[in-house]
Amino acid sequence: MLKNLKVLLFLLITLDIAHAQSGKIRTIVIDAGHGGKDPGTQHSKLREKDIALSVTLKLGKKIEEHFPNVKVIYTRKTDVFIPLHERAAIANRNKADLFICIHVNANPYSSKLSGSETYVMGLHKTEENLELAMRENEVILMEDNYKKNYKGYDLSSPMANIMLANYQNAFMKESLKLASLVEKQFPKVGHRSRGVKQAGFQVLWQTAMPGIYVETGYLTNSADKKILGTSSGQDKLADAIFKAVKAYKEDKEK
Repeated sequence: MLKNLKVLLFLLITLDIAHAQSGKIRTIVIDAGHGGKDPGTQHSKLREKDIALSVTLKLGKKIEEHFPNVKVIYTRKTDVFIPLHERAAIANRNKADLFICIHVNANPYSSKLSGSETYVMGLHKTEENLELAMRENEVILMEDNYKKNYKGYDLSSPMANIMLANYQNAFMKESLKLASLVEKQFPKVGHRSRGVKQAGFQVLWQTAMPGIYVETGYLTNSADKKILGTSSGQDKLADAIFKAVKAYKEDKEK
């Protein structure tokens, strides 16, 4: 396993890192989580894959309207299944300056948990974060040739997740900056923020640019469901993320 990780590290370093760290934000890839045969978390008639896609499209539209010189690329614009490694590959092929993943959370043990959480790639600080990352990474098993695509990555190994986190160190500072801005914006639209966290999401690990993984709220919480389950609520979430991207872009390019 260590040999495979070293090979992957070399491949990551050889990507165009200098471009990703340049001052201009020219290309943003937005990834709507799950899709197709992978519905994500579900509650009542609400499905994560549908909510994530709606927020993604609304966010992309706002960026396109306000920044016509910024190219917005979507990993999916319809209800289709996209492997995790391909989502990352889309961002890498297009030399994206930012990678934003949109997801929806759930907690089977408590309906009281509510609010957003924005993750960056990093060490697992709590058992809850580790369980979330491993649960999301299980989508790998739905992919054809997953063992080949992920070089023997062991879903059950906490050590593997910790080692993978090291690959994003080069972009940690910028990722944290954007994540913090996102979490500052959510309360402004009446949504609770649970803060910035770190976890070993595969989709972030394989990208060579600053990236964030936004859990927009809990479908298992009644208050969050009212936001997540309506077009107006989804628009508020998209607007909060957009304003964070706008602030990040302006600070980066000043």
